[in-house]
Amino acid sequence: MAVRFWFALAMATASFAVAPSVASASGVAYPDADWTEAWIQSPSSAGDATLHADVLRPKGYTNADKTPVILSIGPYFNHSGQTGPAGPAEGTNYDPVGPNAGPSERFQDFVEGSGLLKKGYTYVMVDLRGFGGSNGCLDWSGPGEQADVVNAVKWAASQPWSTGRIGMYGKSYDALTGLIGVDHRPPGLDAVVAQEPVYDDYRYLYGDGMRRLNAVATPALYDGIAATPGPLTDDPNYNQSSLNSPDCLAENWAAQAGDDNHDSDFWKLRNLIPGATGSNVPLFLTQGLTENNTVADGLQEYLANHTGYERGWLGPWEHVRGNETCASGDSSTGCDDSNVGRLKMGRAGWFDEVMRFYGRYLKGESPTVADPPFAVQTTDGVWRAEKQWPPADARTYTTALRNGSYVDHAQSVATGWDAWSSLATADGTNPSDPTVQSGVWTVSTPLPYDVHLSGEPTASVDVTTLLPNANLAIDVYDLSPDENGGWTGPLVTRQGHLVRNPGDTAIPLTLWGADWKLKAGDRIAVRVTDDNQDWWLMAPPSGQPVTVRGGSITLPFLTYRRPQTIQGDPGVQLADYLKTHTATAPDDAVSSAVGFTLPPPMKKAPKNSPYSGGYTEPVGGPVHGH
Repeated sequence: MAVRFWFALAMATASFAVAPSVASASGVAYPDADWTEAWIQSPSSAGDATLHADVLRPKGYTNADKTPVILSIGPYFNHSGQTGPAGPAEGTNYDPVGPNAGPSERFQDFVEGSGLLKKGYTYVMVDLRGFGGSNGCLDWSGPGEQADVVNAVKWAASQPWSTGRIGMYGKSYDALTGLIGVDHRPPGLDAVVAQEPVYDDYRYLYGDGMRRLNAVATPALYDGIAATPGPLTDDPNYNQSSLNSPDCLAENWAAQAGDDNHDSDFWKLRNLIPGATGSNVPLFLTQGLTENNTVADGLQEYLANHTGYERGWLGPWEHVRGNETCASGDSSTGCDDSNVGRLKMGRAGWFDEVMRFYGRYLKGESPTVADPPFAVQTTDGVWRAEKQWPPADARTYTTALRNGSYVDHAQSVATGWDAWSSLATADGTNPSDPTVQSGVWTVSTPLPYDVHLSGEPTASVDVTTLLPNANLAIDVYDLSPDENGGWTGPLVTRQGHLVRNPGDTAIPLTLWGADWKLKAGDRIAVRVTDDNQDWWLMAPPSGQPVTVRGGSITLPFLTYRRPQTIQGDPGVQLADYLKTHTATAPDDAVSSAVGFTLPPPMKKAPKNSPYSGGYTEPVGGPVHGH
């Protein structure tokens, strides 16, 4: 969510005791709004809470001027700042004193960039229990927070100034709360926009048992945010409600950091994928397919369960918003002073598309612009349109994996970038995986023609272990000839798993979603090894040899060519990813290459089918209704 991985734990811990000497104001004035505050009762099986809300009504409107409501609910709307004293590391403001000119600036870009107030919408920011001006114990996606989402939507729908039609908007954590809304379908919820969400909380901390740094850093960071009071000069009632019991904070950390079992009752309650089944709440999401934070782990499963109308932007970007641009002094991937103002995802018109989506489902406005249901950027930087994702013409093809063995040091890395990153020693390499070639590789012969992978690959790996808790990671690469005569290429997708029981085991894995063009002459490589330390940094080694007795990889490929394109430039982070996030296959794996099971060459799409790459919805189509 809002965690900058290498700083999160230190900053979160420091936030309990250190207050920066100053800070820029966190609240902002919204010139087109009348700002009021409200309190929402939120009973739940996890305890009752009173939630604080900041309400922005179009300037001069009275209760008689009814509007649809767009609501954001999350941990980041505290009047003193989005991430508390961790703000300097998170790139957010922190002001422990105040007073504020207005409420949180978290989505000021959306409120002002979309012109939603001038277009006759009300915008509401709600603090989840335990955060900002809301009391109660924080409960990450648990029964308490789920109740908060439902109760906030019902409250907004029942206000005298509301038409009863509610949309939700968010990114990261407050996109996750949007998915909670989709799952629970409270009365009045008619549209959700969720940018870079988490689909299953467990997977944000663990990879089927393998620990990420997030396993300890994330609950610590949110404890720090929850422990942050409002500004000293704020309403005493606000600050009284913002006080958090130390017991709540300790329990929150222990429950997440101490439970690596995906099948525990705790984590089952926080897996949003099953709850999407049968939901007809319209959903518009974004998902980076080379994300560095909230990855596409569960994306396809969530969309498959969700039965309502769907829109999306998918592509090779990191943890960014649809409207986000490179700023002056921006040191994020791909940004410098030469491209200030360039869109990080690469596609223009985010707010326009979002407001057309809300207009359709919150106001009943007939579409007048032919938007693509899914706008997808592939790794050549080209955007295309899809009617759904994964596309319906994707077919799966299975290839056997080679046997071999590796030693579980839990220190292998996924790409060369990781080998010289902060995981490396002073000489610039990772001591246990200096060439990024550990593990058992299965490399294809050169592809005879272009293929297009789209969807979530699956794998089954047969292993033998002598001891419990062996680490296993699987990586898929797109290799091409390099200047040294080898075969090098970027990481396409991956997954991790903790082999808990000794003996012979068949490990099923669902890899992260991907949409990737592989050219004729490229090779597909699959690597089974002990870790991707850049991701599962805290996976403890078992020290044992792991025998890989084979297995299989199943890859989804498109049937039809997509010759048409839609508006959009390459994302700013794409070139860096393709250049640096690479690995080189061992020579012996290349020399013993195998023929992968591939689809036939892609065909021309049937006339009037949705598979041309340029599909858009007809204007004047259906309006309000699920």
